[in-house]
Amino acid sequence: MKESQPGEIRLKNYRIPCYLIDSTRLYFELGEAATLVKSNLQVRLNPDWPQDEPRPLTLDGVDLELKRLAIDGRKLEDSEFEVDAEQLVIAKVPKCFELECVTLIRPQQNTSLEGLYKSSAMFCTQCEAEGFRKITYYLDRPDVMSVFTTVISADKALYPVLLSNGNDVDRGETENGRHWVSWHDPFKKPAYLFALVAGDLVCIEDTFTTCSGRTIDLRIYVEEENKAKCRHGMNSLQQAMRWDEEVYGREYDLDIFMIVAVNDFNMGAMENKGLNIFNSSCVLANPDTATDAAYQRIEGVVAHEYFHNWSGNRVTCRDWFQLSLKEGFTVFRDQEFSADMGSRTVKRIDDVGLLRTLQFAEDAGPMSHPIRPEAYMEISNFYTLTIYEKGAEVIRMLHRLLGAEAFRQGSDLYFERHDGAAVTTEDFVAAMADASGVDLSQFQRWYGQRGTPGLTVTDSYDSEERVYKLSVRQTRPDVDAGEPAQPLHIPVAMGLISPRGEELVDTVLEITESEQSFVFDDIDERPLPSLLRGFSAPVKLHYDYGRDDLMFLMQHDRDGFNRWDAGQQLAVMTIQDNIRAYQNGQDFDLDERLIEALRGVLANEAQDEALDQAMLARMLDMPSAAYLAEISDVIDVDAIHHARQFVSAEVARQLAPILLQCYQANQGGQEYHPTAADIAQRSLKNGCLDYLMLLKEPETLAMCQAQYDTARNMTDRQAAFIALVHSDFSVERARVLEDFYQTWRHDPLVMDQWFAAQASSPLPGSFDEVRQLLDHADFSLKNPNKVRSLVGVFCNRNLVNFHREDGAGYAFLADKVLELDELNPQIAARQLTPLTRWGRYTQDRADLMNAQLQRIQAKPRLSKDVFEVVTKSLN
Repeated sequence: MKESQPGEIRLKNYRIPCYLIDSTRLYFELGEAATLVKSNLQVRLNPDWPQDEPRPLTLDGVDLELKRLAIDGRKLEDSEFEVDAEQLVIAKVPKCFELECVTLIRPQQNTSLEGLYKSSAMFCTQCEAEGFRKITYYLDRPDVMSVFTTVISADKALYPVLLSNGNDVDRGETENGRHWVSWHDPFKKPAYLFALVAGDLVCIEDTFTTCSGRTIDLRIYVEEENKAKCRHGMNSLQQAMRWDEEVYGREYDLDIFMIVAVNDFNMGAMENKGLNIFNSSCVLANPDTATDAAYQRIEGVVAHEYFHNWSGNRVTCRDWFQLSLKEGFTVFRDQEFSADMGSRTVKRIDDVGLLRTLQFAEDAGPMSHPIRPEAYMEISNFYTLTIYEKGAEVIRMLHRLLGAEAFRQGSDLYFERHDGAAVTTEDFVAAMADASGVDLSQFQRWYGQRGTPGLTVTDSYDSEERVYKLSVRQTRPDVDAGEPAQPLHIPVAMGLISPRGEELVDTVLEITESEQSFVFDDIDERPLPSLLRGFSAPVKLHYDYGRDDLMFLMQHDRDGFNRWDAGQQLAVMTIQDNIRAYQNGQDFDLDERLIEALRGVLANEAQDEALDQAMLARMLDMPSAAYLAEISDVIDVDAIHHARQFVSAEVARQLAPILLQCYQANQGGQEYHPTAADIAQRSLKNGCLDYLMLLKEPETLAMCQAQYDTARNMTDRQAAFIALVHSDFSVERARVLEDFYQTWRHDPLVMDQWFAAQASSPLPGSFDEVRQLLDHADFSLKNPNKVRSLVGVFCNRNLVNFHREDGAGYAFLADKVLELDELNPQIAARQLTPLTRWGRYTQDRADLMNAQLQRIQAKPRLSKDVFEVVTKSLN
């Protein structure tokens, strides 16, 4: 046990703030060695604070050098306050007063990338969740909302652009070549939404005319060399603004909306009011440097952060336990936006793939928590897939249960009731219930239950009575087995399909009891159920589908998601056959029904109106190794790898002629367009190329080489590049690695792709390559994107090489976590995920992983971030 174990913060202990801050005036004097921060706060006692309780003013502050502290102009003596590593406490203060505080900070030394820090030559901030306390002493909690005015002073030659929240209200120049700009944000906000940027930046500008006729100035700020990569981000922003007006009735409120691209950033982007700060990977794109996936990610992330202007900024969360209040709702909104911009079915497939592979694993792991957690040590550890993705699924269930019209009425009521306030998940559900008239008290349980629920479905058919009966039983996740069972309110979209492929029923069943039955009359023949259409609830479904049933659903189901899922289940069964064969020392064998099903999908593409190219590309994908691991009782890495490789190669061998025909038919035009149709065509073509490269034939190699050498966009070039890097054609592999590097070594984002391609290679020896790349001149452990592209990709996506029998992969990750913990604890904790699931693996590997967790835990002075993850994993 550590001598100073971090304590937990618990939801049940929430108390209102003792003091409120009506206005915040900040003055920053940016310097090359240090920065001076002066704050003037108008503070008053919270009128709801109990009169008979003590009322010291307790401010949060970390890594600050206090220079001056004054109340109403009188400087406080040292005896009048106490300061430690995390707080400043003033025992006696008036009921209403002005607090002046001057602190010195050193952004150039701030490798945590929280608070104010330097990214290359640019000053920038990241204050969510608790970064503002690294700037000045403050009530750094989301339920303290204030009107901010910010003045930034800096060397004009080095930092000609000075940005903060709100509107630019004044500016001027001072002696010694310095200048200043004043920004005012008229909307109350918590400190976590504060932002500041200073640098030598250029911008592209455009405008947006709102539904009420107001003209909004739009700007994207970047470094000069990235100016040509902003157009797609700007287009995405304009589309998102229009969509939010049309679908949610939300109009933008300030006169200007700004985005800044930053190279060193812990997350994807941040929704600071009026000044969104983005990881450069989430906003910069042109056809030569960004893939289709990057274009789609940018579209979604830009929309997500813009949508936060209402679902997160105008209405924010009362405390960090309510994080999914803003994130789950906003993820649902950005998912729907992206679905409207492209293929709705494919978007749903991709979102559910992420959920079932990674979020379900999180639900079953040591960091499992409800979407509204009950306790945490370090809030940064709870920016999780559960909060975001499962939170979005809960909102999606509400949307399905209420219908689009009632859901919109509920969101309107929510924004109207709580504009300018910090609220809870109960407030959101109450607005939905009041607007729709639907009792959602049972639905509220979704917010407090951790783990993934299960639905076990059985059926029967009475041919004489022409009655079909469906019985559903809810099962509790293992993590909650010791708690009282309370059934959830679960919408199950489903259909019944006749033996001739006719749809007999299309409905939504509302499961509200532990066991429930549904009877369908006047059914002439036994139907096949199509269950959980569109993945209508985040549950594990258990129904005894036979392989012929799955082939039937692949051909006849009208629900695109279930059609894809039937193919995935058939592939899983086939791979699992060979996992067992590998474990028992038997020869591999392939169920020909999988080949027949995939051949049918490819052959009928032109005649199948419901099967566009985007959908076809997903139908051809094999289940990932990560998903196969997630659904395994005990994860046998070697068996999964070899079984999946065999099935994929056999599909390629038996379907080679039709795959080649499909590849050649989908070459597309020369000009790059990130449209849904063109993206689908490239996805299908490159999926076929991946299969064909498994044949290891000279003709296929030449075809792949030609695509790499002649590609006119990064999507096609990267597809060929990865296929070559992951192949054992050693000469050509070495050639494209060197060519790609020499061509793109001056572009940090493209170099991330170069690192990731090598880190994900399943070839023997890739572990040694990864270790060597740590010393590469273009790699830095201080840059989160580089860490994610090399360390993260290797440990999370290269299962066969990370999970080496000798445990060297685990020791490698532990070494990197310990190094990162000294630099950036937030990133260190996030890299730990592969080790946290040690209990799911075969005993030999589990012991090796456990030993590395213990080694990390033994390090003195671990950060709260890493300590929490390691301790929960070992316990």
